[in-house]
Amino acid sequence: MAEITAQMVQALREATNVGMMECKKALVEAGGDKDKAIKVLRERGVAIAAKKSSRAANQGLICAFVTADGRNGSLIEVNCETDFVAKNAGFQSFVKKLAELAANRDGVLADMGRDDVVAKITEIGENIVARRSVRFVRAQPGLLATYIHLNGKLGVMVELGCGKEATASTDAFKALALDLTLHVTACAPQFLTRDQVDPALVTAEREIYAKQMQGKPEKMIGKIVDGKMQKFYGQVCFVEQGFVRDPEVTVTALLQAKSKEMGDELTIRRFVRFQLGE
Repeated sequence: MAEITAQMVQALREATNVGMMECKKALVEAGGDKDKAIKVLRERGVAIAAKKSSRAANQGLICAFVTADGRNGSLIEVNCETDFVAKNAGFQSFVKKLAELAANRDGVLADMGRDDVVAKITEIGENIVARRSVRFVRAQPGLLATYIHLNGKLGVMVELGCGKEATASTDAFKALALDLTLHVTACAPQFLTRDQVDPALVTAEREIYAKQMQGKPEKMIGKIVDGKMQKFYGQVCFVEQGFVRDPEVTVTALLQAKSKEMGDELTIRRFVRFQLGE
């Protein structure tokens, strides 16, 4: 039987992040062969992950990552069982690693990060779920801006576009992009523009408003419903909401003013907002 030294155990731990006792057991089972021991740990980790998969994972983190060239960005949600783990620096580093992976590759986060998730479950002993991710790839001039709020309980990513590359590098443009992420954080728009609203939702809203108007003259009902729909769009559509820093000014009006100020055409191309567990 091969002698299992402390140095061998430590080397395996550094390679896998698994506890010392588990590393020693794996090395004994593998006869001291590090590669075989890693395989043993991975197989054991899959079994552990399957066993823990039924346990509720209601805590976790929202994390964002934008590549150094500013062209790829991601927003992800990773769940764990306890807030204690969510606040752990090792778990936070792990989630950031998954966010970087999601920014650089298309695919389902749970599939892309499966091996890493299994290894982390083995290490910490809690169920972990790579729940969801969104990837933005910027193909035109502009900026991917992100904001994480409430220590990772809420996150936002916005793509703000412009016509000139030079505009995107200005402090004014960057400040506007950040302000827009703060707006999404606070105002929680559901859609970018009214043409993205599900027609079934529009129909349902109109029917509700019409029923509220029963008893009023027929010729008045249409106008009143139209007015209520304008308010509805102003609540759910990003560009029609009152800007969070000045609610008297719509986001559309803000963009028009900033476009004139910067001598360029500014547009919000898309956005995403994740709240933990929603």
